[in-house]
Amino acid sequence: MKRNILLLTTITSLLLFSCKNKEEMTEVQVPSATATDSIPAKGDPKSVVANQGAFQMKGLNYGYNDLDPYMDGQTVETHYGKHHLGYCNKLNDAVKGTPLETMSIEEILKGMDLKNSALRNNAGGYYNHNIFWEIIGPKAGGRPTGKVAELINKDFGSFDQFKTQFTDAAKGVFGSGWVWLVYQNDGTLKITTSINQDNPLMPNAEVKGYPLMNIDVWEHAYYLKYKNERPKYIENFWQLVDWSKVEYRLSLIK
Repeated sequence: MKRNILLLTTITSLLLFSCKNKEEMTEVQVPSATATDSIPAKGDPKSVVANQGAFQMKGLNYGYNDLDPYMDGQTVETHYGKHHLGYCNKLNDAVKGTPLETMSIEEILKGMDLKNSALRNNAGGYYNHNIFWEIIGPKAGGRPTGKVAELINKDFGSFDQFKTQFTDAAKGVFGSGWVWLVYQNDGTLKITTSINQDNPLMPNAEVKGYPLMNIDVWEHAYYLKYKNERPKYIENFWQLVDWSKVEYRLSLIK
């Protein structure tokens, strides 16, 4: 009997020890899938130059790390110096030796042959990113003023309602694409979306007009910092919108 009790005690102790070890093994800390640590960059956007051709990179009005903490330097460096540069170089390849080589990017987009995927993707990618980098910046955010504010209040009811609709549209884009604030020919503003690198200037656009601002919701725009948290990226995007640049784009419309 004592031998049985001793054996049972030994087995119970081993089981408890095993469970304890198992519990300890499951408590190992792993990096969060939603971590938002900033990753600094060491490069300089001024060093990013496209191959010789009809189109060149327009540069940034800020350094790679200047958008931190809302957009980390490594994301900006990779996005601008790899992805955007790639679109520019491939666009030059697509138009080389054709009549398109002497046309503006807007003219190319408006007359786009949608079956020409190389031109469509790279002309769109080049143009879309030009606007994206233009309308964001450090020490920005807040609310618009001037004519942009007037139009937003008229067409959306208030800035808060506009912001909610734009945010919801960005969250709702399935896969890769863009959200736009467009000035239409009738003088009104409208929010629209596009897939891949399409935009409101192309013949297939559901809403045509002049783009005032956009947000890139391709994963390469946010994944290094925000992982799968697109809504967090969109929320922080509003801290970077430079409304003076949006106002300037509106002033260019004739």
